[in-house]
Amino acid sequence: QVHLVESGGGLVQAGGSLRLSCAASGNIITINAMGWYRQAPGKQRELVATIISGDTNYADAVKGRFTISRDAKNTVALQMNNLQPEDTAVYYCNINGQTASARYDSWGPGIQVTVSS
Repeated sequence: QVHLVESGGGLVQAGGSLRLSCAASGNIITINAMGWYRQAPGKQRELVATIISGDTNYADAVKGRFTISRDAKNTVALQMNNLQPEDTAVYYCNINGQTASARYDSWGPGIQVTVSS
């Protein structure tokens, strides 16, 4: 099994910044993709950003404000600048790839980001 742990969320005023981090542990052989998703109250979970073999992809709503990066071997970060109230959501990390015995597609428990106006 591959376990993910997110950190870095919290409360920030509009225009502020936060940096989320997600660390994966387990018998990881390869990582195919790493990404961040979010789910606001009453809405479906949506993609925020992904990084696959060094290529990044962003939702239109966060382009130019958020940056996804692979900080270490099994860690992915999301730098969020100029945060707005509409960015308030629970943010989830997702990583998929291969362990020694099977493919995995793991999700973190989620971390709250709240942006006040």
